[in-house]
Amino acid sequence: MGMSERALVTGITGFVGRHLCAHLIECGDQVIGLAPGPAPECPSWGALPPPQQVLLWDLKTPEDCPNEIKDRIRQFQPTVVYHLAALSVPEDCGREEPHQVAWTINVEGTRRIVELLREVCPSTRLIFASTSHLYRVPQDRVTYVSEDYPISPRNGYAQTKWAAEQIVQDATKKHGLDAIIVRAFPHTGPGQSERMMLPAWAVQFARGARIVHVHTLSATIDLCDVRDVVRAYRLLAQFGSRGEIYNVGSGSPQTSGDVFKILRAIANRDCEVVETHPGIKYDPIADLRKIESHIHWKPEISIERTVADTYHWWSALLASTERPG
Repeated sequence: MGMSERALVTGITGFVGRHLCAHLIECGDQVIGLAPGPAPECPSWGALPPPQQVLLWDLKTPEDCPNEIKDRIRQFQPTVVYHLAALSVPEDCGREEPHQVAWTINVEGTRRIVELLREVCPSTRLIFASTSHLYRVPQDRVTYVSEDYPISPRNGYAQTKWAAEQIVQDATKKHGLDAIIVRAFPHTGPGQSERMMLPAWAVQFARGARIVHVHTLSATIDLCDVRDVVRAYRLLAQFGSRGEIYNVGSGSPQTSGDVFKILRAIANRDCEVVETHPGIKYDPIADLRKIESHIHWKPEISIERTVADTYHWWSALLASTERPG
């Protein structure tokens, strides 16, 4: 698709970062990354560039980008920067107000990335990964939200992403930064932390739990496969319009109970289910008309495949790490 790029990925050792890196390499792009520390030795999924191509700068520390990293990026001259680095588990960011660490990484970190680009590669395109958590939560029915739906950040995480969006927008208007904001709806897949919904369930099934704990089976959600999401990121880097905001999600509502049923059928096991936070809730569902018309992207991976791949990934991981020595 299109020409090959020189891509810099912040947060490259994270769940989405690795999937994005694998996709970019598959597309023939050259990739370097920024990460807070060396990649953990855990069995990985996706791909990473060689260690010398992963530059270490922890956005949790308030220092500016070290000069040697600036020099490396200047030499590399990325054609696109994907800014994924963030504290992205909402529980870690503060319920009502963002914690200081979340603010430092998600907001000040974005400011420092924008300043870095302006200094070392001012014409580079920035793809900023924001979130659908910004949108006002619909109350009592399935609601499709377009990019101009009312904003009402629902937690500390969403507040940090909203503040970071303002920084990116400002730099676009005042300094001509070539930036695109992506509001990603919840996405999942092999390799995601077991603190997230589908992996949390998959782990319990993979371990053979007789009782499986779930938040609620009555949440209406938009859940997309991470591999579709990273494909959208690259297409936006190549064909998206400067200064625009795009929703990326599945665009189809399903209930957490539907997803659970698919998993139970794949794991092929009966179990007792305990809902820890029972109740009906509605998340916003992505209206994808804008991204479909601008770059002809739409999700291609079925929820069945996402669930199966996630479950089999965890089963294989547990089999390899929990084997009696």
